[in-house]
Amino acid sequence: MKNQAYRRFIPNFFTLLSMFMGFYSLILSANGRFRDAAWVIIIAAILDALDGLSARLLKSGSEFGVELDSLADVISFGAAPSFLIYHAVFEKFGIWGIIFSSTMLLAGGFRLARFNFEITDYDKKSFSGLPIPSSAITLASFIFLSENAGLIREEYTIWSFPLVLILSLLMISRIKYETLPKFSVEGVKDKPFHFLFLLAGLVTTIFLGAGMIFYFFIFVILFGIFREMYYKLSAPHSKSELSER
Repeated sequence: MKNQAYRRFIPNFFTLLSMFMGFYSLILSANGRFRDAAWVIIIAAILDALDGLSARLLKSGSEFGVELDSLADVISFGAAPSFLIYHAVFEKFGIWGIIFSSTMLLAGGFRLARFNFEITDYDKKSFSGLPIPSSAITLASFIFLSENAGLIREEYTIWSFPLVLILSLLMISRIKYETLPKFSVEGVKDKPFHFLFLLAGLVTTIFLGAGMIFYFFIFVILFGIFREMYYKLSAPHSKSELSER
């Protein structure tokens, strides 16, 4: 019994740390430390990944863990990035800035509720809609490109509007996005390209700067969109071939 409680404690501990990081990011954003707030969101995403990894390794997935993880995600990847982009860009637009910056929080909350309602397998191969951590990391890494001495450069402000809108729509969409590969020998054999892509992303980020994270996730987002389009366009041809037979 103690061993089972111990196995559940470790994933939940990572989840609570991720939740704390989301709260800390809110404080940093309120104080105008946008770059630090963005980094803390990324740290929260790493902790969120460790939560899932440890749950799989310890075989301690549970409904409680799923609910706790969703609560943490709403704070760290819904409220924190929305609060960050509001203070960094949209605050000067008044009430419209408040409404627009909240779309990521609202879309993320909707996506998490749908995920919890539809979940049937804790070890899923893909997600329906852009995962909320990916959305948050994309927005956070955008800050690395646009931030200069604590201020968002004016030429980047206009790009914030379509970025927030597209990320919000992708979260509530039905576009399929693959899960991260398992960090194991079997995982490497199953998805070797994914591991090489992750390694390439890590190396380029180290040598070319944190802004490369943004381009890495933009590629992931676009790949999911184009793959979905390919499947949609090829599906009618497959059905017609079957009917001819």
